[in-house]
Amino acid sequence: MLKTRVITAVVLLVALLGILFGGYYQLFAAAIVLFLVAAVWEAFQLFGSSKKQALAISLFWGAAFAYTFLFQTNQSTQFWFALCAAIWLVRFVPALGHGLPPPQGIGNTLLGTVYGLSLVGCFAAMVVFYQHSPIYLLSVMALVWVADIGAYFSGKAFGKRKLAPSISPGKSWEGAIGGAIAVLLLAAAVILSGSPMAADTFVVKLQSSRGWLAAMAILAVIVAASVVGDLFESMLKRRAGVKDSSNLLPGHGGVLDRIDALVPVLPFAALIDAWL
Repeated sequence: MLKTRVITAVVLLVALLGILFGGYYQLFAAAIVLFLVAAVWEAFQLFGSSKKQALAISLFWGAAFAYTFLFQTNQSTQFWFALCAAIWLVRFVPALGHGLPPPQGIGNTLLGTVYGLSLVGCFAAMVVFYQHSPIYLLSVMALVWVADIGAYFSGKAFGKRKLAPSISPGKSWEGAIGGAIAVLLLAAAVILSGSPMAADTFVVKLQSSRGWLAAMAILAVIVAASVVGDLFESMLKRRAGVKDSSNLLPGHGGVLDRIDALVPVLPFAALIDAWL
């Protein structure tokens, strides 16, 4: 299992770097649509759709996404990012406390559609960040990866107080705090390094535009958003009675399992980026 997980991770990393730095926008666009379709397909199954229904929905959403965000020029995306931030704040964060609606009925259908919209916002943010530069996109995504890694090791070493035992028993407050500290320390190191490569990163732009205090506060919110995204998908899987969103990625589960923490973070970061 570990061998499969490592092999898949290496293949995904090589593919990601090739797509981002290969210099072919068409390849990036095709990959974005493919991964969006996979994520929507997985998500709608978690909300009770059959595989065929979910596939039809995901293909339609993928085509609509490509037309709206890849083929249209001068497309305003700020509305989407603001909508996604509002969705998470008003609907999904409270759901962690009071739970999800029954897996059948209009409430579940509406929630699934709204979650699909949040996926669209996440991938639209990827497009916006990539158009800035591949390094810039990676610099935002890396915040979530560092938070996840920091949370894992902090939780293993110090975890005692469960963060959300009914949703994800393995997560602890100590792990979440450790992930936040890891992000803040890495961000400070990148900002203070003065490296030319670091100049075109989200954290450097954030600090230079808004100062240290605002930068650290916003990064803390980003870490919190990543935890919420992870927990919300865990809640969906627990309700659906599945361990992974799919088996598309051997050893890693599904696409949604790999991007769950990015879903609330990227639209929020894109909204902040427009404010800088």
